[in-house]
Amino acid sequence: MNFMLEVKNISKSFFRKEALSEISLRVNKGEIFGLLGPNGAGKTTLIRVINRIVEQDSGSIRFDGDLMTENHLSQIGYLPEERGLYKNMTVEGHAVFLGKLRGLSRKDAHIKVDYWFDRFGINDWRKKRIEELSKGMAQKVQFICAVLHEPKFLILDEPFSGFDPINVDLIKQELIEMRAAGKTVMLSTHNMKSVEEICDRAVLIHNSKKIAEGTISELQNARKTGLYAVRFRGSMIAFVNALWTGFEVHDKDILGDDRFIVRVKMRGDSSFEDLLKVLIGQVKIEAAWEVLPTMDNIFIDLVQPKESE
Repeated sequence: MNFMLEVKNISKSFFRKEALSEISLRVNKGEIFGLLGPNGAGKTTLIRVINRIVEQDSGSIRFDGDLMTENHLSQIGYLPEERGLYKNMTVEGHAVFLGKLRGLSRKDAHIKVDYWFDRFGINDWRKKRIEELSKGMAQKVQFICAVLHEPKFLILDEPFSGFDPINVDLIKQELIEMRAAGKTVMLSTHNMKSVEEICDRAVLIHNSKKIAEGTISELQNARKTGLYAVRFRGSMIAFVNALWTGFEVHDKDILGDDRFIVRVKMRGDSSFEDLLKVLIGQVKIEAAWEVLPTMDNIFIDLVQPKESE
């Protein structure tokens, strides 16, 4: 079986308010899976159900082919959105403590701590108390605590919040290396650029229901609008005059006196090849590409109309 996690028809309500409604999804082994949705959509509730922090009202979860039980939790790493570190403990003491909670011996916990502290460049902070850390540094420590026991499946709830771009990139590279090593990651985030860069597939939840699921390219291709972009040198007038009725200028960016990016919308049966044919010889084409919607565009497109209804 190729599924690390299979969620089937999960529903959960709190005080008669529905948090999850018949949610089903599958996370493949060795992939980074995006769990997306606006605030209050149900993402964190689903993560808590998977981690057996709260119990679903109906539905089932399978982990690596078996119905999920408490015994599977030792194979899961979890970085919650709420950063719960014990402020009076030292950084090293805290990491060893959580490693032992996840089943590591004291000796193995220290070996793992040495490895990760060196990898993340925080050896100088070993004896500092948690309360002395900046938000970003505390975030690094909590990430290390989530992966210390080398889980098969890593669940990250908003892992990039509080990080500067350098540390966001550091975490992304770690996740890419984990995937290459056969680990599976579920990533809940509002950072749509990161979703585009590292997620293999994603699901979008809104108002407690699943509204879209697929690979990133499937989600983009389903919502593309027939736009193509051309970056060129030459005259804008020559560019426009070269186009015939099969094309319509959508918008343009001026890069310099004679350099532009123009987005063109196709009409009828016109093709990308047709566009290039009419332009060659009229302007100097530097690059041309299909314009796909960003994950930000897709998120807004799927969520906003439902909010205005």
